[in-house]
Amino acid sequence: MIELIRTTSDNEDFEKLVILLDAYLRVLDGDDHAFYAQFNKSSLLKNAMVCYENGIPVGIGAYKEFEPNVAEIKRMFTLPEYRGKGIAKAILTKLENWAKEENYTTSILETGYLQDDAIGLYQKLGYSIIENFGQYIGVANSICMKKNLK
Repeated sequence: MIELIRTTSDNEDFEKLVILLDAYLRVLDGDDHAFYAQFNKSSLLKNAMVCYENGIPVGIGAYKEFEPNVAEIKRMFTLPEYRGKGIAKAILTKLENWAKEENYTTSILETGYLQDDAIGLYQKLGYSIIENFGQYIGVANSICMKKNLK
């Protein structure tokens, strides 16, 4: 049984999974990790989610305001041994619904070009690849995506 809870980035389980996410990304990003890490500070995220399976924290996600009406999805991660169970889809769907409740009309995100599973998931859930935004403009290893939440 999975349970999704709304929380903030101060949640102890969220923080523990962020440490594992950062370790995972450090391997994927290689020499580019320091660049990306500066934009992935998890403190002060007021819209965070933790997914539990049988009481065990197995996945996280969050969003923050990028600009008025635009929510940026951040810190999506599922423990490797729990992937393929629909956890990331459930987290992202709940985050989008939460953002809609707060009157966001658009969702954007950035992911690495090596993260094929993430890219596939996002496309399956209605995200389209767009020109890189903000700090990711001109960054070849970044893929930015967008979805209309209306």
